[in-house]
Amino acid sequence: MADLLWGLLTKVSVIIVISYLFSNTKAFNKTLNSENYHIKDKILLAVFFGGIGILGTYSGIPYMGAIVNNRVIGVVIGGLIGGPFVGFLAGLIAGGHRFLIDVGGFTALSCGISTIIEGTIAGYFSSFYYNADNKVSFSFLTGLIVESIQMIIIIIIARPIEDAVILVEKIAIPMIIVNSIGISIIIAIIQNIRRQNDAQAAFRAQMSLKIANKTLPFLSKGLTKEAAEKTIQIIYEMADIDAIAITDTEKILAHIGDGSDHHFSGELLHTQITKNVIASGEYKIAYSQESIACDNPHCTLQSAIIAPLKIGSQTIGSLKLYNSKNFEIKKVDLELVLGLASLFSTQLELSKIENQAKLLAKAELKALQAQINPHFLFNALNTINSLIRIDPDDARRQLVNLADYFRHNLSLIEDRVTLKKELVQIQSYLELEKARYRENLEIEYTIEADLSYKIPPLIVQPIIENSIKHGIFKMNNHGKIKIIFIEKDDCLQIEVNDNGIGMDETIIEQLLSGTYALESVGIINTHKRLINMYGEGSGLKITSNLNEGTSVKISIPLKEAY
Repeated sequence: MADLLWGLLTKVSVIIVISYLFSNTKAFNKTLNSENYHIKDKILLAVFFGGIGILGTYSGIPYMGAIVNNRVIGVVIGGLIGGPFVGFLAGLIAGGHRFLIDVGGFTALSCGISTIIEGTIAGYFSSFYYNADNKVSFSFLTGLIVESIQMIIIIIIARPIEDAVILVEKIAIPMIIVNSIGISIIIAIIQNIRRQNDAQAAFRAQMSLKIANKTLPFLSKGLTKEAAEKTIQIIYEMADIDAIAITDTEKILAHIGDGSDHHFSGELLHTQITKNVIASGEYKIAYSQESIACDNPHCTLQSAIIAPLKIGSQTIGSLKLYNSKNFEIKKVDLELVLGLASLFSTQLELSKIENQAKLLAKAELKALQAQINPHFLFNALNTINSLIRIDPDDARRQLVNLADYFRHNLSLIEDRVTLKKELVQIQSYLELEKARYRENLEIEYTIEADLSYKIPPLIVQPIIENSIKHGIFKMNNHGKIKIIFIEKDDCLQIEVNDNGIGMDETIIEQLLSGTYALESVGIINTHKRLINMYGEGSGLKITSNLNEGTSVKISIPLKEAY
């Protein structure tokens, strides 16, 4: 028994080394580390581990008309990793081979059948294997179980039974122990390879995120020459590459590294492979200078990965990584480029959305200005016209207020203005309204906030106008408006309160949805602008009671007001 034990240990060490060498090849490394096996992957695994099983047969030790072997190692590992189909097929390959090389032999049929059964059982243990905390221990235990089953099958099938029992007594312990150890060692090797790949993937992901984080301030402004130059400089400094470039659909935006002597920014695309990527929207790999097809015969770039940059389904450019040696494209390079291209595409798409939001906000602001100016100008001029006859000095003051008001409105090209500037515009507007309504309109200010805070322009005046026009004017009585700017709960809170006729909940809902009336465009416009800038929940908060008045509140986080 000691000789068998030592002989099996010697043989299993050879299988372990061969398995290690094969598992480190690109094809099997990729297959072994796949999360979802396709049918081709399963067949490849079955052939590989079935072959390991055949190797275990050929390296076996002839004994009492049988072969003391390590065949089970391949089929059990195949079953644990690939599932029932792989386990069965690997068992069929190795077990069928065992039967065919010794047809009519003492244990040929029993060993052939037991090999198939062992692989199938291991395959059904696969789900438990993947959920096991300690996969090495689980695989060792699986080896013990299936090899014990093989001994039982030999006793049941092999004849004469007396010889089968004697054989099992001699070989059971060495084969069960040694093969279970061999299974667990190879599983440990496979787990180590997977951990290494996971570590590499984590490193690549971390590098991609670091690069994306550093390039965000540049690409957030769009795919420009300046953004491309700063982006590739960051990549070139952080990654071990020979050259990197970014293009739009027609020309090179930036290129750094080898090939810089003729790949100049602003020039039309040099390489045919880049044109193909932009046309197809799919990444491509070039393993030779001929595949790159640069129009410069002296180009030193020998291999490349070109990935498309997209906004939605539209290709708007490309990210290109080059090496100066043939066939020097590694998996790590491919995943880095594809990861960066995906992150850059997302950044560019977000920048487009942000620019569109800014354009929308400006369009809404212009619409609001157009809605306010005509009828307000008409009313203001009528008021000033009346004052000229009864109070010329006041008329002059109101002309100054009107000029200030329109100067402020016409200069609104920023998406945010200081609270001080907005307050000046409000005061100019209200001075004109007070001249119109005289003693029937009272204004009260509460200013308890830093006037350097920034807010969207023209968000308070439409609310005040709505209070005067629809709340106080219809009351035919003394009207009062309170305007409040305070800091509260980490927010800049703006309130406009009036003692007008008020309104019910239905009208409030219609106002905020834009379905009340065309003349309420100022309210819905302001409401939408606030939501566009600060998100859902940041719009106007309106509370009102009939014949008591209305309160409109705006809350802007202080961190957004700097």
